[in-house]
Amino acid sequence: MKIIAWNDLPEWRAAMRASGKRLVVTNGCFDLLHLGHVTYLETARNHGDALLVGLNGDESVRQLKGPDRPVTPEDERAAVMGALESVDGVCIFAEKTATRFLAAAQPDIYVKGGDYTLDTLNQDERRAVEQAGGRIAIIPFVPGKSTTALLKKIMRL
Repeated sequence: MKIIAWNDLPEWRAAMRASGKRLVVTNGCFDLLHLGHVTYLETARNHGDALLVGLNGDESVRQLKGPDRPVTPEDERAAVMGALESVDGVCIFAEKTATRFLAAAQPDIYVKGGDYTLDTLNQDERRAVEQAGGRIAIIPFVPGKSTTALLKKIMRL
């Protein structure tokens, strides 16, 4: 199963390291899966040998996106993420930021979308990655593709 319980993450990471695979990690809400997400995840996966997705839990999505989100509950979002060929593992984390998740995941490469730079990235997250010996890669988003835009379009129907 690709869904990794929080308590099993250190063991999963150790097994990945023992196999010699370079682990790429990204994170996000991934509320309504769309082309932008799929393209982003495939591009992220191509930066290493395996891709772990940190998935914001429902409460943290509410904190980030507002009281009407997520549209899809965390267990369903995790199952959809895990069904993607490019994704090797999915781990739900509870916090609004990914700092604790990144400290546990210890990515070789941490991928963030093109709306970030090294300077605008959460600096605690950056430190968690760099202290574990990882590097950060910023990859472009697919223009015009976002869950918020998709929800606005649905509301106009």
